[in-house]
Amino acid sequence: MSTIKQTITADDLYRMQLITAAEQSPDGKYVISAVQSVDKETEKKYSNLHLTDTKSKETIKFTNGKQSDTVPKWSPDGLSIIFLSNRDDEKQPQFYKIPTNGGEAQKVSSLTGEIGDYLITSNGKTIYFQFRKKDQADINREKDEQTKKLGIISREINRTFYRLDGYGYLPKERWHLWELNIEDGTTRQLTNHEIYDETDPFLSPDEKTLGFFSNRTPDPDLDHDVSDLYLLDLTTLEFNKMETPEGPKNHGAFSPDGTWILYTGQNGKGQDWKNNDLWIIPADGSSHAINLTHQFDINVNGGAINDVGTLPDITPIWSNDNQFIYYQVGQFGDGKFEKINIHTKQRETLINRKGVVGGVNFDKKQSQATFIFGQAMELPQLYIIPSGQPQNKITQLTHFNESWLNQLDLGEVEEVWFKGSDHNDLQGWILKPPSFDPQKKYPSILEIHGGPLTQYGNLFMHEFYFLAAKGYVVYFTNPRGGQGYGEEHAKAIYDGKWGIKDYEDLMAWVDIVENLPYIDKTRMGVTGGSYGGYMTNWIIGHTDRFNAAVTQRCVSNLISMWGSSDFNHAFQQIFGNQAPYQSIETLWECSPMKYIGNAKTPTLVIHSEQDLRCPLEQGQQVFTALKTMGVDTKFVIFPDEPHGLSRMGRTDRRIKRLNEIAAWFDHYLCE
Repeated sequence: MSTIKQTITADDLYRMQLITAAEQSPDGKYVISAVQSVDKETEKKYSNLHLTDTKSKETIKFTNGKQSDTVPKWSPDGLSIIFLSNRDDEKQPQFYKIPTNGGEAQKVSSLTGEIGDYLITSNGKTIYFQFRKKDQADINREKDEQTKKLGIISREINRTFYRLDGYGYLPKERWHLWELNIEDGTTRQLTNHEIYDETDPFLSPDEKTLGFFSNRTPDPDLDHDVSDLYLLDLTTLEFNKMETPEGPKNHGAFSPDGTWILYTGQNGKGQDWKNNDLWIIPADGSSHAINLTHQFDINVNGGAINDVGTLPDITPIWSNDNQFIYYQVGQFGDGKFEKINIHTKQRETLINRKGVVGGVNFDKKQSQATFIFGQAMELPQLYIIPSGQPQNKITQLTHFNESWLNQLDLGEVEEVWFKGSDHNDLQGWILKPPSFDPQKKYPSILEIHGGPLTQYGNLFMHEFYFLAAKGYVVYFTNPRGGQGYGEEHAKAIYDGKWGIKDYEDLMAWVDIVENLPYIDKTRMGVTGGSYGGYMTNWIIGHTDRFNAAVTQRCVSNLISMWGSSDFNHAFQQIFGNQAPYQSIETLWECSPMKYIGNAKTPTLVIHSEQDLRCPLEQGQQVFTALKTMGVDTKFVIFPDEPHGLSRMGRTDRRIKRLNEIAAWFDHYLCE
């Protein structure tokens, strides 16, 4: 007798356990991972460490408590684990050390500020880390209860980028490099400047040099795409710049023999549509940097988006023999794992499954790799593969969420390749509802991704399954303007071309889906967030083919958005690199508000009050225009939430958002 499976709900967000970081022990016997969960009673997110035996595949909870234990790393001897935790002060994480064989965690730092990337020296005694001190004015104010109660009197702004979505107002302090003695907790600041940040530290094999990246132009905010590679002498604390091509850079690493440095980056400024490439440069600066991947037109370190937690990046890894580099590629909706020979530039794909790879690391001998892998219908898990073995030797190590997720009918996902308006190749997916009946006619929802420099793909999207469980066919694609399909695909909408080729691609996809025998043409909806909200606004101003729309955290008016977003003036680069006072025409031509007067589609507007990426006024303009025109509309605002509400917001608000979307579509597409 078969058991009727249940369908996913909005409340299932409370049940998810999400792996946020993982690292393999030097001897390859264990993996330590940080796993996040939500406390429904308090709405707080907590994270504890879990230890997985790579042989027995047994996973135990290694730390307990209502705190956030994150970013675990093994000591080089494998006898202890370093991690960050806020267990003693909810607002101030510190470094902690815990024995691998169990015991109490020991606090090893007393810092006041934010901790970024860090690494541990080979003797396990020193941590080099990225740190941003708390502003002294804030420290002084919080020491006195009266001034703390009164709060900030005023903010003095001197820099162009002074806010960050999900963070708020940036401190005056900058990110600098620090050193921590694990044994006695003493610290030493290695770099210091009022306007320059130092990020992504990496250590030379002899541990005498610390590499980092920094923008040291006269005003980094006004020349934000500059990022240069620097080497810091840890004895003299003097540093020098390596001569590399202009453009954004990150993820540096010395080769094991110290002769090469790798990094990832783009060639050129203001050209975000370019692929992220893999580069190497001689550590002695004797010759120019070499681009290893440009000829392949692939995006290094790319993946796919989801709404339940971003997989950790893969910092490119050197092979022990200095001949190969391991790295991630985002392509065709997947996140693959590859290696390349630095001399022949010959590539080999090591993990090429439907899904996205993240957080890859090796044991010390590089005899095996562990990684986090997410798929379309499964939440991310830990996996392991012996080096040099075929993909059928991949073994799953963890089974978080499976006990409840396997009881659900999520529907079926179908991948479709089709032609766009310019005979360009496009990839899309169709999610059919649970218990799908091909003889029935279904309402449908077109989902449009944000970015635009992202891609949908074979990664779990709770929102899609939630809407499918309500009886909708959910379909999505990667129109031109996103990454994962080569530079020409990404470049097609730049220089003031938003709303042209991307709109054509989306409508080509709708043409295909609406003619499927199980689609009801009279019950079609559209939604998207951020850039997807922009496209939703654009669509309702250019066609009446949809019966309902939901625009989320949208862009609507590029003129008013200039200078008010946390991205500030950076938006002008996408539209011909001219400010409104230089050329207002392009920004207005590309603004959905110019065409909103044509809209007739009932449209729900969803926005977050603290959205600094696409400020609240962007949604306000759409709502006000539709209201004054007599178009059915509703405005739902979420207090205290940033741009990323759908992915990282408070869970009860994420659930409310999903239910509002479903109710809107139910009313206009199903009643």
